[in-house]
Amino acid sequence: MADLVETFYSSTPAFDDSPPPALSQEDRLRLLSSYYPDYRPDGKATLKVGTNKGAVVPREIADILESRSRLPAPRTLPDHPDHDVDILILGGGGAGITAALFAAKEGRSVLLATKLRVGDSNTVMAEGGIQTALGEEDSPVIHFRDTFRGGHGANDPSLLSVLVSEGPEMVEWLVSRGILFDRDPQGGLSLRKGGGTSRPRLISAKDYTGLELIRVLKEDVVNAPVEILEFSPAIELISGPEGSCAGAVLYDLDSRRHIYVKAKSVILATGGAGRLHLSGFATSNHFGATADGLTMAYRMGIPLVHPESFQFHPTGVMFPSEMAGMLITEAVRGAGARMYNRLGKRFVNELETRDVVASAIIRECAEGRGVKTPQGTSGVYLDLVAIDRDSGEGTVEKRFPNILKLMKRHHVDPTKRPILVYPTLHYQNGGIRIDAQTRTSVSHLLVAGEASGGLHGTNRLMGNSLLELFVFGRRAGVEAANLAMNRPAFSWREASLAHVDRFEEELSSAFSTEERPMAPVLFPDYRRQGT
Repeated sequence: MADLVETFYSSTPAFDDSPPPALSQEDRLRLLSSYYPDYRPDGKATLKVGTNKGAVVPREIADILESRSRLPAPRTLPDHPDHDVDILILGGGGAGITAALFAAKEGRSVLLATKLRVGDSNTVMAEGGIQTALGEEDSPVIHFRDTFRGGHGANDPSLLSVLVSEGPEMVEWLVSRGILFDRDPQGGLSLRKGGGTSRPRLISAKDYTGLELIRVLKEDVVNAPVEILEFSPAIELISGPEGSCAGAVLYDLDSRRHIYVKAKSVILATGGAGRLHLSGFATSNHFGATADGLTMAYRMGIPLVHPESFQFHPTGVMFPSEMAGMLITEAVRGAGARMYNRLGKRFVNELETRDVVASAIIRECAEGRGVKTPQGTSGVYLDLVAIDRDSGEGTVEKRFPNILKLMKRHHVDPTKRPILVYPTLHYQNGGIRIDAQTRTSVSHLLVAGEASGGLHGTNRLMGNSLLELFVFGRRAGVEAANLAMNRPAFSWREASLAHVDRFEEELSSAFSTEERPMAPVLFPDYRRQGT
């Protein structure tokens, strides 16, 4: 491997630091429509069933939404549930943990069920930081404006208002829990700038912010009055009286049996969809990110918002190939890292919004100005050497130790050589429609985190996803507790899986001659895909 790396870098061109060409708004729109995967017609399908019937979405998303249940017919519930709780939380990432902590604080009985272990999620992999208005020249209004512009004006204003107004308070809560954020020389929280923002408002813990968050909050939830079921993904929601949600069916990965949970309130915090590898893209996502929440909610008749919209982060590692998809945080570009094509030319402002930068990289490679790898793929150079040159030797090592460690493990020293990057599937912009209290159109079912949609519009700004987890995780936990406390008692006999049967009848009618896949997927089948 070391010899292959040496050979690859032997032809690195000299870099020209001339400013990249400026883009007008018309240039940006033309770039997006020509190269960004969301806008391209290939790899898409039109939904034939469900609340979003007629919507054009990635084919992989259509497959999981228009799928058969993992529960075979006839779908009946046992005489008694295995668990009977006030609140059931599905998902053990940042949103699920936060919801559990605040729900338990309200004195309700809480069961948290997660696909793998608590903390095994996209949250733990987040690198760059949390965006919130803390600076003297910043405000929630400016944060709102930046995010609304970055989301192409498609953001839900009510959700965005909640995010920016409650963000500072939630960061204060995180600090009180013991999160070790980076500090400035005066001892205050260090604020840095990200792409598409007009003010420095990113707070971080080096380049392993998510790991630091989960380190602290996992300990909190393990020691809270919360029952935890690990290796127990949800595979179906359960209907209750008058079309409400009354619990969920889990699948115990160890015993391979179903677990039936009755609950007065259910919170979906199941995360994103990166491991579906839309259009064959590599992904920065955690192994369990297979959009399970979308599948279950869609069968229950809940509408999705922007189901066609996904974020392809501009800088996923492309070489060495075994690192394909690994994220290089946008914070390196905020710190001064620059991007160059095969000719050594800068081709886009590195701090444009993520979709614009990703589109520019795809364009360079499509038009022959990308750097070829030994495997025949293409990418562009991301040069971190400029950070040390501009900010002093040792800056990269101090601010981005995790990137340095991982790249050096594969014989690439980012303080001496550029990293070859290409867009990687990173985030699910759209998702399940919620209101400002995280409620869905089905009573007693709430959603928090990446599984929800509307907040980010059709493009997310760096740092808003981590903020979302805590702002809406808290809201979901408190709202679920209130709903559970005020819900009239109902019998397990009133619960059913009738909504699944109705959906499959609609599916059979629309696809009378076509066999449909089974979902939730739970885990990607790499043997089949050959990935």
